[in-house]
Amino acid sequence: MSLPPPSRIPARRPTSEAPDQRPASEWWRGASIYQIYPRSFQDTNGDGVGDLPGITRHLPYVADLGVDAIWISPFFTSPMKDFGYDVSNYRDVDPTFGTLGDFDHLVAEAHRLGLKVLIDQVLSHSSDQHAWFKESRTSRTNAKADWYVWAEARPDGTPPNNWQSVFGGSAWSWEPRRRQYYLHNFLESQPDLNFHHEPVQDQLLEEVRFWMERGVDGFRFDACNFHFHDKLLRNNPSAKPGQVELTSVREGNPYGLQIHRYDKSRPENLGFLKRLRSLIDEYGAMSVGEVGDEGALATMAEYTADGDKLHMAYGFSLFTEEFTAARIRGVVQEYEKRIRRGGGWGCWSLSNHDCVRVVTRWGKGVDDPALAKLLLAMLGSLRGSFCIYQGEELGLPEAEVPFDRLIDPYGRAFWPDYKGRDGCRTPMPWTDEAPRGGFSEVEPWLPMSPDHLRRSVVRQSADPASVLRFYRQFLAWRKGSEALCRGSIRFDVTPEPLLLLRRQAGSERVLAAFNLSAEPLRHTLSAQVRPLDGHGLDAGRLDGRDLFLPPWGGFFGHLA
Repeated sequence: MSLPPPSRIPARRPTSEAPDQRPASEWWRGASIYQIYPRSFQDTNGDGVGDLPGITRHLPYVADLGVDAIWISPFFTSPMKDFGYDVSNYRDVDPTFGTLGDFDHLVAEAHRLGLKVLIDQVLSHSSDQHAWFKESRTSRTNAKADWYVWAEARPDGTPPNNWQSVFGGSAWSWEPRRRQYYLHNFLESQPDLNFHHEPVQDQLLEEVRFWMERGVDGFRFDACNFHFHDKLLRNNPSAKPGQVELTSVREGNPYGLQIHRYDKSRPENLGFLKRLRSLIDEYGAMSVGEVGDEGALATMAEYTADGDKLHMAYGFSLFTEEFTAARIRGVVQEYEKRIRRGGGWGCWSLSNHDCVRVVTRWGKGVDDPALAKLLLAMLGSLRGSFCIYQGEELGLPEAEVPFDRLIDPYGRAFWPDYKGRDGCRTPMPWTDEAPRGGFSEVEPWLPMSPDHLRRSVVRQSADPASVLRFYRQFLAWRKGSEALCRGSIRFDVTPEPLLLLRRQAGSERVLAAFNLSAEPLRHTLSAQVRPLDGHGLDAGRLDGRDLFLPPWGGFFGHLA
């Protein structure tokens, strides 16, 4: 097929970077991670779906951004009911994406370019097409009978308890051959594995080992707080108004009407995470866990404490509609307070494949490249590591996908109050050539957004003032700051819309200030500051201690 040749996508490698002082085993601490959604990155075989060779083709582009690692969303064998998050074979590549040989080549090329490789591992559940579940559902006495979560009906034939699926409706489905219900926290076709059964844990650890033997550097563990359920199957209590952030209720989903005390985040999970960490440490790899929970910050801290569980964790605390200095400051301060004793490490993100793109969610209709630049500078200034979702470096807004092109089962179930996740999963615009932007020679699995074409990689590579060029400059500049990568953090309490924080490592003391609004602002600093340059952000002006920030502007300074 016809793809944009490498010369059409200019690369600009940083020419001067400070040496990285981290121990090799702690490369992840303060790292930047680029998330790739394979279906939407690059199609190389003309079927309208991205693939592993497409990722390999564009690894020089990713390396040129200045990130430390890539995280590849699932590419394993799957019926694709949830687009790879329903695994039917943990040890093979789905033909949609290529072969194991293609994956090995991708890893080798990434390592040649200095990129670490993280892959998604979906351990809490499998596809109902997995051989394990096919056997488990046939009887109560087969060899895999206890590998999934089975329970008796209540006397009236209804499900065992009130647990709800994340995707809406009961979390239980009936299997007539066993005359029992099975648990599925997500789609009906995603049965939950039974972690209380130790052979399940043993087998899943071997699935993780398989990929480390192939050279992966780490894992993003999907829904890692869903591994265990309450053995007594107790009902979840109701959520009271204001007790939790009822995002799912706003989407029309009753899942948010419960406190999920018994169906996830169970204490038994800590023992499994320790087993997982022990295995990962054998290979010098790393781990980051996705934590979807009402008390995500507490769970993140618990899962990363004491250096014997996950290396990092992230939740959805910054995926909300609220874009205020108080919200960002409050989330980070609470997490820092919780990890103070256990020594945990966070991993922050503003977008991913499951939520509305951040420039749309927080910009609320604003079409200003300065906002996209500000968001990276702010994200890269928080203490922790951070993830960049493909297309954020182009400032891509959420795409409009008409109902007749929707594929996401979540979106189709809750339309029109909730449009699902397809709008953040549309193809990458490599060129500005309509109608497919260099992604494929045929109609893509999701439509290319016309609004994305004018923000294409080719167009922004040629524009010194583009969001893409800023990403390259800022990420290279940040690597030279020990304070920003691994230093301590302290916030000043400032009026909205100013977010002001201080990072320190040794004698390096950095002050960062961000104007989270489309209006200019003035603020008098409490200390003398010397401006830092080279970051590429529109930094405004400093007059004595008076700081003047433009709309969506930021400032970095060195504190004496």
